[in-house]
Amino acid sequence: NPYAGLVKHLRTSWLSGRTRPMEYRLAQLEALGRFLDDKKEEILEATAADMGKPCFEAFFSEILLCKNELHQTLNNLGQWMKDEHVDKNLVTRLDSAFIRKDPYGVVLIIGPWNYPINLLLVPLIGAIAAGNCVIVKPSEISKNTERLVAETLSCYLDNDCYAVVTGGVQETTRLLENKFDFIFFTGSPSVGRVVMTAAAKHLTPVTLELGGKNPCYVSDSCDVQNVARRVAWGRFFNAGQTCIAPDYVLCSLEMQEKLMPALREAIAEFFGPNPRESPDFGRIVGDKQFRRVRALLCSGRVAMGGQTDENERYVAPTVLADVLPTDPIMQEEVFGPILPIVVVANMDEAIDFINARPRPLTIYAFSCDSKVVNQVLERTSSGGFCGNDTMMHVTLTSLPFGGIGNSGLGKYHGKFTFDTFTHQRGCLHRNMGLEALNSPRYPPYSQQKLGLVTATFEVKRRGMCTIL
Repeated sequence: NPYAGLVKHLRTSWLSGRTRPMEYRLAQLEALGRFLDDKKEEILEATAADMGKPCFEAFFSEILLCKNELHQTLNNLGQWMKDEHVDKNLVTRLDSAFIRKDPYGVVLIIGPWNYPINLLLVPLIGAIAAGNCVIVKPSEISKNTERLVAETLSCYLDNDCYAVVTGGVQETTRLLENKFDFIFFTGSPSVGRVVMTAAAKHLTPVTLELGGKNPCYVSDSCDVQNVARRVAWGRFFNAGQTCIAPDYVLCSLEMQEKLMPALREAIAEFFGPNPRESPDFGRIVGDKQFRRVRALLCSGRVAMGGQTDENERYVAPTVLADVLPTDPIMQEEVFGPILPIVVVANMDEAIDFINARPRPLTIYAFSCDSKVVNQVLERTSSGGFCGNDTMMHVTLTSLPFGGIGNSGLGKYHGKFTFDTFTHQRGCLHRNMGLEALNSPRYPPYSQQKLGLVTATFEVKRRGMCTIL
């Protein structure tokens, strides 16, 4: 295997204890911060070359949010690493019981192409903070960003403990043949199954950050202009190539008619009369992806947009009205600048529609009535939830981010990333003396010993007492 030597080298470094001291972890994290500072312009240029990502969007999503994660980790790492002392029973009252925060060992992080810096570095921050050695595999589809990471990241990090591997499907397949102690993958559910299958051969734990069709319910009671702006921003950010973008709108026929002019106004406000000429609207990342997105335009009725240009990989901000659940666009994640609207009679029908499909990465609900938003939250299941806005929940490092079921497994962001890459090791350190306290659990057994063991080991319910 072409990567066996690299994995072995990193494992030797990890077994040496090199990555365990807090000072070492902090130094590597600070170096990652310098990478983001030094390479800021190159990151903006690479993401622009890969998918026409506007500088504003690239700085916000690829650099600012990464630095927020980094600073949150640097500010709190000492506290996160501390042993966590836990409750004890009578027998162990004089002993030490605690949870030790151990690194897993050698971990693999496989990043996607749509946010090629953020979705690679945010998990890397947590993996370094937790004390692991790491191999990162950037996506080959965002080739300019892949080249930037491959050529420059190693200049900042300790090469004995951190490595970048490049390549496509064949190289990733060979890489996954090696035994890792943890695998973190961001991508599609279909590839997630391949990763999980490879991990299962070594009983390797995984975090899978996948996608899905994120529903957006809009009730009849809302500020239509605000809804249109917030939904349009979430749908057309990064030309719709965002795993948490609102994938489709569920609303009444009456609301669909109100939303149309409001969405048209929002799109014109954001991107001008011709979005193709706007510096603030991106492009589809590749020819294959462009053709897939273009094919989805046959669903429903094109209410606005619909223009395409294969040479530029341009798909206009598009809204599809009167989309049926059986239409092609409702059978897969859109992952492009197309917003389908599906008409439902009311909130109950919208909730039934959502619950009849695989659990999404995010659910959105808009209403001036907080009871409606809470009803959608309480009666559905998803990785995350955001009421009266789109995508903003991921800007908080205090919230866990991750999917459920078809949309993923595991969570990260902030301390949750540190916890994801940490093995919580249950530890008990007992006193060598006081052997008389242990004698009731030793044979030969008796009813008297059983009574003593019960009294000293039993966990009682609160508000209950035992009459001896």
